[in-house]
Amino acid sequence: MKRALVLSLICVLGFAFGGMAASLTGYWDTDVTIDPTESDFALAVSLTSDLSVTYTIGAWAFTSLTELTDAGWLDQTFAIGGVLGAFTIVSSVDFDPIGGFDELTLDVDISIAGVALYGDFTLAGGSVDLDLGASGVAGDVTIGMDVYFGAPGPGCDLDWTGVDITVGFPFDCVDLSLVVAFDCTGFLSATFTAGGIVIPNLPWVTIDAELVFTLDDKELTLSPVFVWGDIACFDLDISVTSTPVANSPLVLGDISVDAIYLTVDIGTVTFSAFTDFTGTLDYFEEYMIETNDEACCGPFGFDVTFKFADGGSMLFDVAVVEANMDLQVASQFLFNMGLSIDLEAAAFTN
Repeated sequence: MKRALVLSLICVLGFAFGGMAASLTGYWDTDVTIDPTESDFALAVSLTSDLSVTYTIGAWAFTSLTELTDAGWLDQTFAIGGVLGAFTIVSSVDFDPIGGFDELTLDVDISIAGVALYGDFTLAGGSVDLDLGASGVAGDVTIGMDVYFGAPGPGCDLDWTGVDITVGFPFDCVDLSLVVAFDCTGFLSATFTAGGIVIPNLPWVTIDAELVFTLDDKELTLSPVFVWGDIACFDLDISVTSTPVANSPLVLGDISVDAIYLTVDIGTVTFSAFTDFTGTLDYFEEYMIETNDEACCGPFGFDVTFKFADGGSMLFDVAVVEANMDLQVASQFLFNMGLSIDLEAAAFTN
């Protein structure tokens, strides 16, 4: 790894102008990264910036989102959302400043007499997609239906592509759900799902069952769900080897404690520790000290993390030190900086 010092300065500016009937709000978020090891100034500085402006009047909001980088104008999105009588409407238009129009979406929801209806329309890439759906509750039974039109590809067609019918109802001691799927060729599948099947005298594990019928096959799959409960102060990452295979016995194997966590609040400072035993992470152990209360230091906050490498060459195997600091300059302006020091590679990075 080459030696480098990268400082990331993030400026977040929020603004709001209020009125009795309308308001103008938004934010400007800019991230400037400076790499002093680059000999070319143009390559040493990179920038990303998001500017969002929302105009709210009554029950409607109109939003503009502009995304910029040091290479230029990256993306532009206009959105509108609000309530029209019993209808809730959300729509957005996305533009690529280089390629032109990108995507148009329109979502409409309405609830009438306990029945919820929706419609989602998308125009993108020369293709039109339309999803329609309805759902409702009658006593203990829930019923839903989703109908799909359109498919990815060229041409502004509106071919019907499928429908899903969903029904939920109690059955003895479990709650069942049924999903029946069709496409333009006919019946696809019927799926029954039951969750939370209790195993006697084993309260920390339940079984989920899924039964799928197709025209040619039937599959029953059992899957375990483990609930270990809350552990005070220390927390454990526990896994169990299992084999949820269709039409096969469910086998529960070894119980493994893969990691251990410790979190302690001492006044306005939080100490955290983490150790991983799986050997799959770059650093098997971490210790962090951070502030946990905005009032502890006024507008100033920080955190420092020490990461340990398994078998590292440094004293106590400390491999990486990471530090973050943020300073609330004003109620609408935040300055923060992050620094990472790789002790083994003798390098500073962001």
